[in-house]
Amino acid sequence: MAAPPAPATEGSPQPEPQVREPGPGSARRGREDSRASRLSFCTKVCYGIGGVPNQIASSATAFYLQLFLLDIAQIPAAQVSLVLFGGKVSGAAADPVAGFFINRSQRTGSGRLMPWVLGCTPFIALAYFFLWFLPPFTSLRGLWYTTFYCLFQGLATFFQVPYTALTMLLTPCPRERDSATAYRMTVEMAGTLMGATVHGLIVSGAHKHHRCEATVTPGPVTISPNAARLYYIAAAVVAVTYPVCSSLLCLGVKERPDPSTPASGPGLSFLAGLGLTTRHPPYLKLVISFLFISAAVQVEQSYLVLFCTHASQLHDHVQGLVLTVLVSAVLSTPLWEWVLQRFGKKTSAFGISAMVPFAILLAAVPTAPVAYVVAFVSGVSIAVSLLLPWSMLPDVVDDFQLQHHHGPGLETIFYSSYVFFTKLSGACALGISTLSLEFSGYKAGACKQAEEVVVTLKVLIGAVPTCMILAGLCILMVGSTPKMPRQDASSRLSLRRRTSYSLA
Repeated sequence: MAAPPAPATEGSPQPEPQVREPGPGSARRGREDSRASRLSFCTKVCYGIGGVPNQIASSATAFYLQLFLLDIAQIPAAQVSLVLFGGKVSGAAADPVAGFFINRSQRTGSGRLMPWVLGCTPFIALAYFFLWFLPPFTSLRGLWYTTFYCLFQGLATFFQVPYTALTMLLTPCPRERDSATAYRMTVEMAGTLMGATVHGLIVSGAHKHHRCEATVTPGPVTISPNAARLYYIAAAVVAVTYPVCSSLLCLGVKERPDPSTPASGPGLSFLAGLGLTTRHPPYLKLVISFLFISAAVQVEQSYLVLFCTHASQLHDHVQGLVLTVLVSAVLSTPLWEWVLQRFGKKTSAFGISAMVPFAILLAAVPTAPVAYVVAFVSGVSIAVSLLLPWSMLPDVVDDFQLQHHHGPGLETIFYSSYVFFTKLSGACALGISTLSLEFSGYKAGACKQAEEVVVTLKVLIGAVPTCMILAGLCILMVGSTPKMPRQDASSRLSLRRRTSYSLA
């Protein structure tokens, strides 16, 4: 029988604790996990293509819908205000509803989120086409456009919420998620550029005869059938992008649920999760700050064309200015992604303020050279204002998951509630601002507007976005910003993040 080991005495060497070195199998598994977390170039591009139709449609409605309703459909400004407000509110209200139903949906062979994107595709294409259709009756046109704009916004929400939440299910690596977000923004903006170019070139012929003359034209200008037909063609071209891009998204992108986790697991109910997310301080700061910033961007986009048409002598430069905004946004997106990685997301937020002095300059000096400079700088600022929140949201979700252990199912709640609040702010901003045109005496279809309308458009293009951007940036700069979690923390979160959502 072996003798027991002698007890250690003072001065005798102490046995060192045995440390198990990681074997080659562990290192191999780590490398395999790292490779599995990486997204291929094709996956990132296909993921970006999936969001192109909504961005094209949103860009077309942002720049041209208000002009179409006022000058082609010839709806009074008060009814246009109701159309824009009702559509935005319906889109905002659809966000928590979309999150709730996605929460309760079962996982299928193509995942939990992808079926929602594919199912909404044909209906949203039809709703978008009829949004630009000129009905033969005139008395109920306001109701017609309110109905289809509400349908379009609601269906676009049911398309966009699962699509953006898909970011969290592509990979557990935060850096790869940020890279996928940058690819998405770049491809979406490139698609938006092409779509806006085609839409603008098609409908430009509808406004050739709407230039202001030296004298005020009494009454509205008669619209030719050719103008309505041009808008039909532009709407059909944009509507076709929905089935094409959704098919590419389905073929190139696959959800990655964790194989070690069952397809449905316990988690928070939607309402309970919504209550927790809206009480998370970093999320509140992000939402409140971009309530102001996104509303400012929407106001700037919506009134740029109207400002050039009725408040300045820039009628011939409308298409060029829109393209300048979009081209600068596309080209600056990769640069802003590098700035985000190199200097941090909080520092990059100052790029949004670049449009502030130039917007004021355009209102004061509405000349063509100034307008193109303003359009270029506005595109640069819009790019970072769109990229930044979608890059910060995954970090906020990770920060929440590290502090709370409530199981899976909060990604859709975070994304849907964020879109809800930003759309609600945009609805209020556009509704109130369009109503101000009615109070200032805007005449639908008139060739020349009163001086009060010109002053109102200058305020809407300069002072209003400036105040909202500065307010949003001040809120965003207060306090600390959640940082990307360490790789080990991200690995722990991937077990919860990549599971399905609660069915409660």
